[in-house]
Amino acid sequence: MMKNFLFALGLVLLLSSCAGSYYVTEQPAEPVYVRPVAPGAGFIWIDGEWGWSGGRYVYRNGYWAHARPGHSWHRGYWDRTPHGYRWHHGGWGR
Repeated sequence: MMKNFLFALGLVLLLSSCAGSYYVTEQPAEPVYVRPVAPGAGFIWIDGEWGWSGGRYVYRNGYWAHARPGHSWHRGYWDRTPHGYRWHHGGWGR
């Protein structure tokens, strides 16, 4: 019983470590677009993000979101590795 549990846990950890690690040989250029006007007070701009879809990175435009008290938005970034470029998603932090 414990052996099966450890095997399953190991398998889940292995598969989850592979998820989301997609590499490209060249860092894509961020598209140019006009940022819309803020919908009101208390909104912050969330920069556009790259997401993996259909075997390639696809850009998703930024958007306005309600600010989170005590938090700040950290923009995503490209990281150059020996395997190529990989996108790290942005997120909220303290």
